[in-house]
Amino acid sequence: QVQMVESGGGSVEAGGSLTLTCRANGYSVSKQAMGWFRQVPGKEREFVAAITWNGGQSYYTDSVKGRFTISRENRENTITLEMNNLTPEDAGTYYCAVYRGRPYSANVGRRRHEYDSSDQGTQVTVSS
Repeated sequence: QVQMVESGGGSVEAGGSLTLTCRANGYSVSKQAMGWFRQVPGKEREFVAAITWNGGQSYYTDSVKGRFTISRENRENTITLEMNNLTPEDAGTYYCAVYRGRPYSANVGRRRHEYDSSDQGTQVTVSS
């Protein structure tokens, strides 16, 4: 079973940047789309970004478009989320996720149940 480990979270001031990294261990995810979700206490985990298996297409929730960039390195079994111009609304625990759909899929969903997420997450705090 794949184990996903996130890193790179931290505390920054508004306007700052962070880069999150997720490494998948125990299973190659090179054939699967991957994504990032975030959650704040008391709210549902929400979609942030996703990338197709070969990095050819990426998808973002509206609030992060133009500020966040998702990428992947299949040789390293990793994905990253570069986050720029952070705002307090971006704060939360960020979780890496593997798309459950067909391998090599070019159409990637945004719903939580379409992904297998990690349990660990990495915390992002943004102060105003």
